Amino acid sequence: MNLRLRDDQQEALRERAEREGRSMHAIVLQAIDRYLEETGDQEVIQRIGAKYAVRHAELLRRLGE
Repeated sequence: MNLRLRDDQQEALRERAEREGRSMHAIVLQAIDRYLEETGDQEVIQRIGAKYAVRHAELLRRLGE
């Protein structure tokens, strides 16, 4: 896989990595891990929300009145 960054992104990432004493590679991997974790959590929450919306549809309808 190749990751092509805009010049400004490349420079900002390089500067951040230098400040933190980390590699650009390590920072990108951490960002990917965070993204996957967050979107995975969102999927679970949406699935659970849909399940309970169906289960408690009558209650939700009454609360909306």
